[in-house]
Amino acid sequence: MDERALQLGERTIKHLLWQFSLPAIIGMLANSSYMIINRLFIGNVVGADAISGLSVTMPISLIITAFGMLIGIGSGAMISIRLGQNRPQDAEHILGNALSLLLIISVLVSGTLLFWLDELLVAFGASPNTLPYGRQFISIILLGSAFQYISFGLVAIIRSEGNPRISMGIMLLNAGLNVVLDFVFVYLLHWGMPGTAIATVISQAVAATLAIRHFLGPSSIIKLHWSNMLPSRPVIQSILSIGIAPFAMQLVSSLIVILYNQGLAKYGGDSAIGAFGIIYTITMFTLMPVVGISQGLQPIAGYNFGARKYDRVKASLKLAILYATYIVFLGFVIIQLGAGPIMRSFTSETELLDLGIYGLRVFLFCLPIIGFQIISANFFQAIGKGFTSMFLNLLRQLILLIPMLLIFPYFLGLNGVWLSSPVSDISAAIITAVVLLRELGKWEAEREQ
Repeated sequence: MDERALQLGERTIKHLLWQFSLPAIIGMLANSSYMIINRLFIGNVVGADAISGLSVTMPISLIITAFGMLIGIGSGAMISIRLGQNRPQDAEHILGNALSLLLIISVLVSGTLLFWLDELLVAFGASPNTLPYGRQFISIILLGSAFQYISFGLVAIIRSEGNPRISMGIMLLNAGLNVVLDFVFVYLLHWGMPGTAIATVISQAVAATLAIRHFLGPSSIIKLHWSNMLPSRPVIQSILSIGIAPFAMQLVSSLIVILYNQGLAKYGGDSAIGAFGIIYTITMFTLMPVVGISQGLQPIAGYNFGARKYDRVKASLKLAILYATYIVFLGFVIIQLGAGPIMRSFTSETELLDLGIYGLRVFLFCLPIIGFQIISANFFQAIGKGFTSMFLNLLRQLILLIPMLLIFPYFLGLNGVWLSSPVSDISAAIITAVVLLRELGKWEAEREQ
C-alpha cells in the first residue's frame, strides 16, 4: 500500500485534518470565488438586469453540479474505503467507471436542458427583461459542460486518493484563469454575458485536462486504465449508492432556488431575484470552508472506518465540527456588520441594494449552526451510509425548508421568503444532533460487547 494512504490510519488526526482540509478549503474558495467575480463584473459592467438574468440560471448550474457530485463524491468515497481495505485495483476500476459515467451524463443532461432552455428559464423566474441575459450565459455553459463534469468529478477523486495539494492546485488554476479571462472578455472586450460564459468553459477545459493527466502520470496512487472504463453494474451501483446523497442535496438546492425565485418574483420582482442571486453566491462562498473541511474529513473517516479504527473516526469528526463552527461564526459576524459594503461592491442600483442588504442579514441569521449540520450530514456519507447522509442533507433543504418557503410568504410576504431559511436551519440542526448521537452510541455499544 502507498505510504500516503497508510498515513491516514497512523498520523495524528489534527495533522491529517489540516493536511486534507486546508487544500480543500483553499480550492473550494477559489472554485466559488469566480462565481463572485462573475457577478462583480456583470453587475458593475453590464447592469442590474444582467445580474437578475444570471440569477435565474442558478437552478441549471446546480443541476450540472449535482451530477458531478453524484459521480465524483460517490466514487471518491468508495476509492477511499477501497484503499483503506488495501484493494488498489478495485479503486482503479472505480476510477475508470467514474470517468465513463461523467462523459455519458454530460451528453444526456446538457442535451435535455438545452432542448427546453427558454421554457425552463421562464419557469425559474425569468422575465422578458432578464430572459435574454440568462439564455446567453447558460447556453454556452451547457455546450461546454463536459469539461465541468470531468474537472469536478476527477478533482474529488484526486483528493480522496490522498493528493489534496494537487486537487487544490487544479482548482486554484481554474479559478485564477477564469478571473483573468473574465477581465479580458467582459471588461476589456465588452462581450457581456457570453464573455463570462466563455471564460468559465475555457478555464474548466484546462482543469479537466490537468485532472486526466494526473491519473496518467506518476503522481497518482491509482492509475487511469482505459480498460477500466467499460461500465460495470456493481461498480456503478456502489458509486451511485453513496453519491446519491450529495446529488439529491444539489437537486433540492436547485428546487429551492426555483421556489425562492418564484416567491421573490411575486413579492419583489426582478430586483429581488437579483438580490437573492448575490446573497446565494455569498452564502456558498461563506460555506465553502465548511465544505472543504467535510471533504478533508472524508478520506480520513473513510479510511479509518474501513480499517475499523473507530476512535480515530470519532476524533476526526469532533475536530471537524469544532473547526467548522469557528469559521461560520466568524462569517456571521462579518456579514451582520458589513452587509452594506458587501452588497455595494456588486451594484449601485438602489432597490437592489436595499433588498440585498436586508435579505443577506436575515437569510444568514442562523449561520453559526450550519457548520455542525453540514459536517455531520456529510460524515455519514464518508463512512458509507449514504441513506442517512441523504436524509440529513435533505432535512434542511427539503423536508423543512420547502413547507416554510410555501407557507411563510403567504402570511408575511417578502419577509416570509427571507425568514424561511433561518427557521429551517435551527430545526435541522436539532434533528441532526439526535441522529448523530444515536449513531455514535451504537459504536460504544458494539465496543462493550
